[in-house]
Amino acid sequence: MKGPWFIETLARNGDVLHRHRVDGLPIRIGRGYENDYILDDPYAAPRHALVEAGADGALLLRDLGTRNGVVHAGKRSASLALTGDTVVRLGHTTLRIRAADFPVPGELVDRTMHGWEGALPGLAGALLVGLVALFTMWLADTQAFRPFRYLLALAYGLGAGLVWSGLWALGNRLFGRHARLGRHLFIFGCGIAALMLFRLASSAVGYAWSIEVFTRYGSHVAILLVAGMVYFHLATVKPGPRRRYAIICAALSVLGSGLVLISNEQRNGRLADELYMSVLLPPAMRATPDDSVDEFMADVAAMKEKLDRERRDGERAAGK
Repeated sequence: MKGPWFIETLARNGDVLHRHRVDGLPIRIGRGYENDYILDDPYAAPRHALVEAGADGALLLRDLGTRNGVVHAGKRSASLALTGDTVVRLGHTTLRIRAADFPVPGELVDRTMHGWEGALPGLAGALLVGLVALFTMWLADTQAFRPFRYLLALAYGLGAGLVWSGLWALGNRLFGRHARLGRHLFIFGCGIAALMLFRLASSAVGYAWSIEVFTRYGSHVAILLVAGMVYFHLATVKPGPRRRYAIICAALSVLGSGLVLISNEQRNGRLADELYMSVLLPPAMRATPDDSVDEFMADVAAMKEKLDRERRDGERAAGK
């Protein structure tokens, strides 16, 4: 067999961390300096494994009687035939060996948007988070204006955004080499802004046209928006399996909605989040005509008749 061969050290997610060229066989692998490929791994033996040509001409990896051995597909092997896709673990080091003529796939379409990361999306995300925090405080503020409360709301909003984005950036650093904190902060800011816009729009539309479904089941839209945020975070960490991410996030949103419905049923005896629309806006925003007093009294009379009937039925059942 003719070389050269390339020994590739792999990360846990399969990314190549380092490549080392070896021109001939056998290839000695271990922690000692006399090896052809030195493992900087205290769990590897000084002379850990040997790669040589097998009887059929393929590469053969042999364990040299080490304590931790050679592990492939979760099982320890004394000897193992190697193809270009065979991944083995020596100690805590994961590697594979490929020949120079090993075929590689063509280049992928770049979907990572490298031009939109760093300080610019980070500042845009922080700005969105700050605006949402201040606007939320302004809507809920019923007291005299005090700047300290607004600064505190701004600090809490930015702190929550940094914690959320920092956790995703840590995962990005572990599984995708780069932290990309700015992109994750921008995704969080867009998600929070979308949640705020939905809350305002659903309240206004529901109040104007008496469409109470927007507020009674608004939590499910919020769950869907959060699932969308998670999807874009995952696609930033690892851009490849986007369809798989979409399926996972859709399943999580369905699971979350189901849990909300079950919780509402057990707590309140109904599926809706609230019994009636709790948002009151100026009367000028009403787009549907108001019910007359006579219509209101007719509804009250019908409700009274129903309650009286239920009370009489209950008394009869108790008398029996």
